[in-house]
Amino acid sequence: MLHVTSEVKIYLSEIEFSYVRSAGPGGQNVNKVASKAVLRWNMGASNALNDEQKRRLARLFPSFVTKEGEVVITSQLTRDAPKNREDCLHKLCKMVKKAVFVPKRRIPTRPSLGSVKRRLDEKSRKSEKIKRRKINFE
Repeated sequence: MLHVTSEVKIYLSEIEFSYVRSAGPGGQNVNKVASKAVLRWNMGASNALNDEQKRRLARLFPSFVTKEGEVVITSQLTRDAPKNREDCLHKLCKMVKKAVFVPKRRIPTRPSLGSVKRRLDEKSRKSEKIKRRKINFE
């Protein structure tokens, strides 16, 4: 079981892994060994997230979520397939944590009268200082 937060847990039986040949360095092994990990998680069929969290995940990460509601994550960070598998799980955890977190709504505020007065006083002081620098050639 993958513990994302205290209330969100994803069963590893819901996650499917496959391995393909990786790009990049690896010498002769790059053509023989399948070390790139591909994680597939059917988010739509899973009970780990509620509908709002699933929508937020799809909205935040559109390039990782298919139209069918499946999350596809790849990793070819290392030449080792188990390490790439762990990296995929780590990426999934970070994505789900970000989708589960609901940011607070910003309450618009107004600047205080004192701060407005200080700002305008500073502007007029700076304006006077610049006016004194100018030379009149008349």
